[in-house]
Amino acid sequence: MAVPVVDPSLNSVSEPVAAEPTRRPRRRPSRADVLAIGAYVLLGVFVCLNYWVDVQNRVSSHLPTDHSWFEWLFSHGAYSVRHLENPLFTERQNAPDGVNMMANTSLLGVTLPLAPLTMLLGPQVMYALYLGGALAATAGTSYWMLSRHLVRSRAAAFVGGAFLGFAPGIVHHANGQPNFVSNFLLPLIVVRVLRLGEPGRWRRNGIVLGLLVAYQIFINEEMLLLTALACLVVVVAYAIMRPARTRAVAGTFAAALGVGGALALLLTAYPIWFQFNGPQSYRGLQGGVFHSWGEDLAAFVTFARDTVAGDEAVEKTIGLTEQNTWFGWPLVLLSLVALVLLVRRSLAARILAVLVVVFTVASIGPKVRINGVETETDGPWAYISDDLPLVEMMMPTRLALVVAAALGVLLALAWDTVAGSGRPPVPAPRAGSDGDDRAAGADAAGPRRRWLRPVGYAAVALAVLPLFPRPLPAEPVDPPPRFITAGGWRPYVPEGRTLVPVPIPSNVHGLPTLRWSALTQHAFPIPGGYFIGPNELGEGVFGAPNRPTSTLIYSTMDKNAVPALTEENRRQAVEDLRFWRASVVVLGAHPREAVLRELMTALIGPPQRVDDVWLWDVRPLVG
Repeated sequence: MAVPVVDPSLNSVSEPVAAEPTRRPRRRPSRADVLAIGAYVLLGVFVCLNYWVDVQNRVSSHLPTDHSWFEWLFSHGAYSVRHLENPLFTERQNAPDGVNMMANTSLLGVTLPLAPLTMLLGPQVMYALYLGGALAATAGTSYWMLSRHLVRSRAAAFVGGAFLGFAPGIVHHANGQPNFVSNFLLPLIVVRVLRLGEPGRWRRNGIVLGLLVAYQIFINEEMLLLTALACLVVVVAYAIMRPARTRAVAGTFAAALGVGGALALLLTAYPIWFQFNGPQSYRGLQGGVFHSWGEDLAAFVTFARDTVAGDEAVEKTIGLTEQNTWFGWPLVLLSLVALVLLVRRSLAARILAVLVVVFTVASIGPKVRINGVETETDGPWAYISDDLPLVEMMMPTRLALVVAAALGVLLALAWDTVAGSGRPPVPAPRAGSDGDDRAAGADAAGPRRRWLRPVGYAAVALAVLPLFPRPLPAEPVDPPPRFITAGGWRPYVPEGRTLVPVPIPSNVHGLPTLRWSALTQHAFPIPGGYFIGPNELGEGVFGAPNRPTSTLIYSTMDKNAVPALTEENRRQAVEDLRFWRASVVVLGAHPREAVLRELMTALIGPPQRVDDVWLWDVRPLVG
């Protein structure tokens, strides 16, 4: 029987110590591995079930605009590949200025390789297919990390992997933000960091780490930053706990880290330069809008909205916009008990305890909030400047995702400890090891009481079963006009001109019209959109700066009445259409269709009915 033994090096777990000479290599996939991955895939399908009911015409109920943005991103990947265009920038949205895709959440590491499937299946199907697949893939790589490098029990690895892939905070972000569920590379990066100190393999380990980091940059830079911060805390904590061993491997670790960093920088230097210096780049967000979003202390013990035990009404009083903890009382209590019991004999548990404390405190934000009430007590972010690079873009509450990851690993350790009760003592650790550095499931103290297993399994089950995810809520959305999907617009929009949908797409208005571009896979450029771009001061703002005509359209929609118009309004409308390089203005079915048609008629003249839209051919107006 193969028994993994924790080694007090920077490696998470040493190669298994063989108790029998004919040991089967652990890294060979087993039936348990296949069953685990299959279960994750089924769970990913289940979470996305409400989308599959009508995948062409449903979007997230919680973040419908984000959902449409990511459908648009899949179309962007397909368009870039089909036309061999630079994927770092596009003029198909926010025409004529365009959008810096590296300065936005662009998911290029996913949308480009999946471009052939997007061309074949369409962005709606690709979105739902990828969302479930990303959840399952993250759980799968987490299972691999745990089963190969930390625990003996495959069941323990399954439980930990399921939590890491489908934690409440991750499922929360699955509501329209697939970039935050695309964490399948992160367990591989963590394992590679922890192996940088391996003697004789520094070059290979560094190269692999560099490739993984470079790829993750094109998936989600923010999650990579959180992972880097977590790895930094792990390494520092280990160095404090094992100073002698740290000094022994420091040179190898530094050499491997240097190779990995240099390779990642080499591969991503131009895209990163483009992100901060290319067209439509920006410096920080206007007003540091994310800086104050900290985690409510009550959220840690509250059940998340999208779990079987969750209550949607609770979110109205707790938190601002995200649910990155929301673990519920049972898991919090179990975690505290597990840490108390494991921390004395497990190095991994001690490091997890450090992670939990550091990132729980860091996630609080500038003011401590309890049950939705902001107290007068300063949080850690009150002492951090909004102007620091990277910090200005960070949302403190998202640091709690590291806490969620630590609890997932802790669940695996706890289950492995319970599964190991009654086992024979583990063979002695390798030379140089301390006696307490063994796998959590391996206890050299000898057999334990038989009741420990059922009680332990029941405790873990009671903690995690209430967090079982429900299918993500979805709502119907109107399909685009037949004029758009059937290509009726083509005679009206020559190359170099835009189709101006009404209302103009923005981060508040125009969700359906943004989808027109996505569902035609960017066949025509549009003004406005849903993105982050620079204002006149170079600060990042959401959406395009409003033109007078787009502002007039939005105010008319809000008031459901056409204001008194002047000749200046009409002159400005023509000027805005020239700026947008407009060819036609198109109004489809809309709750405010009547008042919008009245407004546009008063501004630029009577429309014509073409198929199922109102159309203004403005080429004679704008030249």
